[in-house]
Amino acid sequence: MTQTQPFRTESRTFSWTSPGQADLAALLELDGLAQLEAMAEGTVPPPPIMDTLGITGFRPEAGRVVVEMPAEEFHYNPLGGVHGGVISTLLDTAAACAVHTTLAPGELYTSVDLTVKFLRPVTVESGLLTCEGTVIQRGRRTALAQSQLADERGRLVAHATSTCMIFPAVA
Repeated sequence: MTQTQPFRTESRTFSWTSPGQADLAALLELDGLAQLEAMAEGTVPPPPIMDTLGITGFRPEAGRVVVEMPAEEFHYNPLGGVHGGVISTLLDTAAACAVHTTLAPGELYTSVDLTVKFLRPVTVESGLLTCEGTVIQRGRRTALAQSQLADERGRLVAHATSTCMIFPAVA
């Protein structure tokens, strides 16, 4: 007969603003950079995924975005490292938001693909993760972006490229 071992349990509580509270029509009157700057300044609510993951820093500028998040235990996979999906989400956020900064008023975008290369393990000892996304090329209908994720010591831990489709908002 096997005895079950008591496991230490942690908890985490967070809250977010419903995405429907932002006025999409008003946002679409701004260009993409102004939209993200409003989010960074707190005049527009951030998307819930930022609170879910524990993102602590978000700095947009034209063609570039920096996202910061401390590596935490609640990001772990069963083997004790930050889950690849969490890493991919950071890479996707930085790359796609870099494209977002290039949008004209009335334009939208969505990710078409994301190619990720994991270069080294990420754990809580990795500390503050910094992900920089930059636009490589912006066309009328698509944009190519890249993102690089570094640990607190500045070591590159993952890299990604992403294609985004750009299209007009439908009224």
